[in-house]
Amino acid sequence: MKYILGIPLLFTALLAEAQDASPLFEMEGEFGLIVTTGNTDTTSVKAKLSAHHELDSFSNDYIVEGLYKEDEVENDDGTEQSETTAQKYFVSAQLNYKLEDPNQRIFGFGSYEDDRFSGFDYQSTVAIGWSEKLWDTETSKFEYSIGPGYSYDKQENGETVKGVIVRGALDYRWNISETAVFKQLISTEVGSDNVKSKSETSVSAKLYEDISMKVALTLNHNSDVPEERENLDTQTSVTLVYTF
Repeated sequence: MKYILGIPLLFTALLAEAQDASPLFEMEGEFGLIVTTGNTDTTSVKAKLSAHHELDSFSNDYIVEGLYKEDEVENDDGTEQSETTAQKYFVSAQLNYKLEDPNQRIFGFGSYEDDRFSGFDYQSTVAIGWSEKLWDTETSKFEYSIGPGYSYDKQENGETVKGVIVRGALDYRWNISETAVFKQLISTEVGSDNVKSKSETSVSAKLYEDISMKVALTLNHNSDVPEERENLDTQTSVTLVYTF
């Protein structure tokens, strides 16, 4: 859990350097903490940092997020001990090179995910292809990307799942009002051995100036998973968001 708690400190330092380098750097930091005691002892921590860097020739996006959950469980002899029940880290970056029409781009994407309870030691992806912003108005924004890539996943049993994939992603944003925003992010990576998909649906409402509250539903699905593992993982979260 200490690594997740250290994420905001690391990216605060990176933010200061980025702001000095370019005024077109935006970042959002999310943090959620739930601690219960008494009949049930649990600790849940979620942290996420997303950054957007707009340059003359590039439009880049970065994500770092972590999830940690610890529960108090009772052993057969009646004693209690803390047990980690969720632990996940995810990083991704997408670099978009603008063409003559700046809404049309060539992208390069890379991601790495370490989910302790997914049945995989890690899952990694690289991809290149076409990205386009179809519209960007005061009310809404929609963009997509699609292209070939390569995935390399290692399962807990030591086996690897690797091969050529096709990756597609959609990013939709709707400004419901001056203080509320709806977002829908969808991505899928289609390969011969596994289809990996992710969806995040969220609504955020401004509480005060740069601080908002966000409610999100995240779905992670793998078509091919080790035995005794579920194909679909869901996560519902409530976090505070600070916009830099």
